[in-house]
Amino acid sequence: MMRLPAFLIEDAVRRALKEDLGDAGDITSAACIPSDAMSRARLTSRRAGVIAGVDLALAAFRLVDKDIETRVENGDGAHVDDGDMVMRVEGPARGILTAERVALNFLGQLSGVATQTALYVDAVRGTQAKIVCTRKTTPGLRAFEKYAVRCGGGANHRFGLYDAVMIKDNHIIAAGGIAEAMKAAKAAVGHMTAIEIEVETLEEMEEALEHGARIILLDNMTLDDLRLAVSLNKGRAVLEASGGVTLDSVGAIARTGVNVISSGAITHSAPCLDLGLDFQD
Repeated sequence: MMRLPAFLIEDAVRRALKEDLGDAGDITSAACIPSDAMSRARLTSRRAGVIAGVDLALAAFRLVDKDIETRVENGDGAHVDDGDMVMRVEGPARGILTAERVALNFLGQLSGVATQTALYVDAVRGTQAKIVCTRKTTPGLRAFEKYAVRCGGGANHRFGLYDAVMIKDNHIIAAGGIAEAMKAAKAAVGHMTAIEIEVETLEEMEEALEHGARIILLDNMTLDDLRLAVSLNKGRAVLEASGGVTLDSVGAIARTGVNVISSGAITHSAPCLDLGLDFQD
């Protein structure tokens, strides 16, 4: 699994620490804890899930105080149970407390995405369908949430408006139709840029195929229509099912034979994984 670039991690963590510390720093820890106090802590999961975001948590501790020592027990992609330890933290007590919330915020958010993704991946096991995310991500955290999807066993859709052409219903209307939109897209981009087109009916899918579509998004189609789409397609295009995908419905969608199932819920509606950091006596 590809790791996140170190400069992205450090930039995000520095911004989060700045938000939390402001101009005065951690006034509670400075007021209550002696400057030379040393502590040991355990960062643990408080429910079952999949871990993601460990490198951001490590960066938070490191950037606050280089003397804080950490040891990872369960890294990104690890499946943990309630009570399992994610990492050990040891060093200056003030620094550990100052970094705690930023570390837990990143870990909880990203582990929640990884955990939600893993549930969807498990639901389609035994089929050919891949679970992919969408652009429905937290502003400023897209690279991290898409990384968390990979930690959960899913795959990534496009990262933004810049890395693939995705012709949606409004593009088709504005362009004057499927044929016009496909022709213009092919003329505008190079051979390395993927072109996907969204359709809402089987008739639209057939028109898209006639004009050379190689990736087709089947938007909010019924299970019967998805099965027909797979049959009509005859392997010519990659078929992506999208729209209203839930954990309850994703298995049935996968069994229609589509290649890809995209879900915004695995990022925008994933509950944080409950994690905690507790000092040891």
